[in-house]
Amino acid sequence: MTIPPEVPHAGPHGRGGRVTAPPDTDLADDAALLAASVRDADRFTAVYDRYFADVHRYVAGRLGRQAADDVVAETFLAAFRRRAAFDPARGTVRPWLFGIATRLIAQHRRTETRRYRLLAQVGPDRDPDGHDERVATSVSAERLQPSLARALAALSRKDRDVVLLKALAQLTHEEIAEVLGIPYGTVGSRLSRARRKLRAALPTALDTEGL
Repeated sequence: MTIPPEVPHAGPHGRGGRVTAPPDTDLADDAALLAASVRDADRFTAVYDRYFADVHRYVAGRLGRQAADDVVAETFLAAFRRRAAFDPARGTVRPWLFGIATRLIAQHRRTETRRYRLLAQVGPDRDPDGHDERVATSVSAERLQPSLARALAALSRKDRDVVLLKALAQLTHEEIAEVLGIPYGTVGSRLSRARRKLRAALPTALDTEGL
């Protein structure tokens, strides 16, 4: 993927092929890293390296890998530009990044729904690996089952946000509430509603209790 040149980042071998040094011990905390990056932009590299894979997996699960490249680049560019405004009293860096990504995904909701509908037509359902397989392991572009694709396409955007922040991003209820700016109880009610709809639409072998 192409990272906007404004965003400091390091590849797997660091800048210029050199191994990137581990972050200073006193900057290991995410909020401290972000605050330090306001004074020294290169410090943002540690935030990028720490969360890029997680954010990309989440976005790719919803929009596909090609669209994810651009959306994730936009996510980190937005985070870099807004880093001085980050308030640790309102939450932690991880849900803050997923919040930016989720708002960008909302701008592509037609692409997301169309993707699920197309994947629903790919072919017959394949049996999951076992009773404990979760939606998180089935929602990637390679493994998304047609029945799950249809069920996700049928969910409202609000319910889909909650269920995929839980399954793909593996956020806690508290973090999802931070991401979406909704009460903790609303997360639970939306998740329960989404679970009921998924159970009704999916083969009984696919377990949604892990959500």
